[in-house]
Amino acid sequence: MNSRRVQRQGNSVIEFTLVGIPMIFVLISVFEMSRGMWLYHTLAHAVKEGTRFAVVHGRSCELEPNSCTVTVRDIAQRIRTNGVGLLPQELNVTLSSEPNSPLSVVNCRPLSQCLEGATAAEQWPQYPSNQPGMDLTLTATYPFRSAISMFWPGAGKGMNFGVFTFPAQSTETIQF
Repeated sequence: MNSRRVQRQGNSVIEFTLVGIPMIFVLISVFEMSRGMWLYHTLAHAVKEGTRFAVVHGRSCELEPNSCTVTVRDIAQRIRTNGVGLLPQELNVTLSSEPNSPLSVVNCRPLSQCLEGATAAEQWPQYPSNQPGMDLTLTATYPFRSAISMFWPGAGKGMNFGVFTFPAQSTETIQF
């Protein structure tokens, strides 16, 4: 009778191992997917808010004409403020306006460059790309690193092992 009890205890350990390890993997996978979706939605929200900030602060404001100029730093700060949890040194942003001339495109790669660098004090968009009715587009990418992401389709091979790049884009029309 005693030997049967010992044998059943051994079965319990084996059953827990066979079921427990896959369940722990599933639980960790759910947490990583949730974290990835949170980062993606945070990125999309930050880009949308940056675009919205740029289009409502046009050049023809009637109350205070000098307060209507938007600088690259202002937009980068708005993205940083709304991108809670996104590291500015890993976030790449491109600001572009409708004519797509070289003067109307600003690359913030990484975003921290536009918070402190030489382009930070530049007005954007510059004339004539800042007229009401013109479109502004902000495009951003952010890397998501996870050991679980190596199993995702499109995650890449070799050097991109475990890195998935999230894209976000927002286009709006300058209001005033």
